[in-house]
Amino acid sequence: MQHPLQQFQFCPKCGSKQFTAHNEKSKKCTDCSFIYYFNSSAAVVAVIENSKDEILVARRAKDPAKGTLDLPGGFVDMHETAEEAVSREIREETGLSINSSQYLFSIPNIYLYSGFEVHTVDIFFKCRVNEFNHLTAQDDVSELLFIALERLNPADFGLVSIRKGVEKLLLENK
Repeated sequence: MQHPLQQFQFCPKCGSKQFTAHNEKSKKCTDCSFIYYFNSSAAVVAVIENSKDEILVARRAKDPAKGTLDLPGGFVDMHETAEEAVSREIREETGLSINSSQYLFSIPNIYLYSGFEVHTVDIFFKCRVNEFNHLTAQDDVSELLFIALERLNPADFGLVSIRKGVEKLLLENK
């Protein structure tokens, strides 16, 4: 597999083509001395249970993994905390407002977007929602459904990190 830095041919600061490997995590511009480190992007994932101990699951409306199951979530925007991001993403994708969120765990991932491998760290939160009346599939979600935890099948989830997260949730709830 090609290292993601190989896709960057020009210095993002000055535009020079003299942008070469500095070490395994970075490239350096020999013209302006700028060093670019390739770091993971932050993403959030919501684990939302209803009063019947069912998990809210989304069906992906877009690639990657269009048509497969997912947990609601998305990328953290600049100047936003992970907690703000999970609240915003839930509102955008489901129409719901969360009352609280609690960190569960994180999983590294590679998210293929427009032919580019985005390295992410997916931050899983347990989110509490008191009111489900406004539940509506929106944004990049085609369908929302509740599935009992014991009936979740990790193989139905199209993104590797979400699949691993569902496996972890199942193991922790045995």
